[in-house]
Amino acid sequence: MVSESDLELALDFVRARAAGPVEGIFGPGSMTWRIDREAITFLGAGRALLLQLAHPWVAAAVAEHSRTFADPIGRFHRTFGVVFTMVFGSLDAALTAARHLHRRHTMIVGRLPDAIGPFESGSLYRANEVVALRWVHATLVDTALAVHDLILPPFSVEERERYWAESRLFGALFGLTSSDLPADWDSFAAYTAEMMQSDTLSVSTAAREVARQIFAGGRPWLRSPRWYQTLSAELLPDRLRTGFGLAFDERDRKAAERAVGRIRRIYPKIPTQLRYVGPYQEAQARLQGTTQLGWTTRCLNRAWIGRPQLDDRWNR
Repeated sequence: MVSESDLELALDFVRARAAGPVEGIFGPGSMTWRIDREAITFLGAGRALLLQLAHPWVAAAVAEHSRTFADPIGRFHRTFGVVFTMVFGSLDAALTAARHLHRRHTMIVGRLPDAIGPFESGSLYRANEVVALRWVHATLVDTALAVHDLILPPFSVEERERYWAESRLFGALFGLTSSDLPADWDSFAAYTAEMMQSDTLSVSTAAREVARQIFAGGRPWLRSPRWYQTLSAELLPDRLRTGFGLAFDERDRKAAERAVGRIRRIYPKIPTQLRYVGPYQEAQARLQGTTQLGWTTRCLNRAWIGRPQLDDRWNR
């Protein structure tokens, strides 16, 4: 378990290595900002979610402790609000968001209703367990890079190593220590590959139901496009795709390929004022000493995090 004192030690580690009080944890020269500023990050949200749900502990936690079904848009905004605050917020805001997430996780405790994979019925799960946090962290890091390389020119080996070094710092915001995480990119890739094939990832009934309802959107106008569901499925290992019962015939695959092809052609031509997410643009304004955000940034923030400004929630 990651205790409150464990988290504070990890945050001391982060504070000592952060780019600066205003720059935040990573800063404008980081690989993390370069990747996470891209709006195409959203293309990987379905894949990351499915990989997380494939862990029975995560699926049970979401099914029993989350308001995802009743408030899917709110869940989206809360998730991106915390993550973007950690990535693009000021140092104080990022550390405050990390503490908020840890406190939320301390309340997520329960027992698995059924035996699944290596886990017995009635076995205990806790959201602040290192093994669960490590997997959730891995899905975010791996998916962000996979989607970036799907649409934009892929990064070099050296850039991947830089990204992973920064991702270890990101992991510390969850309370993960250096010994909890792989030492380099190759070790991280080996860990994710092993997890993908391990029976630790076993799709439960709860996982399938959560995935079904999220992709259905709860309301007709929230339903994700068929090609998006197919792309999310295509980015999964075969056994997990089958476990979730996701449709993936030749027609679906070609539809996803056409959509990705169009995005590859169009996306690089989009003006950066629209292409880069609002929290990144807010961070740039903060670095320039600007407190009054422009109309475009406020609108983009509302789309991504449900409010016009990133830091206002954490500074109250």
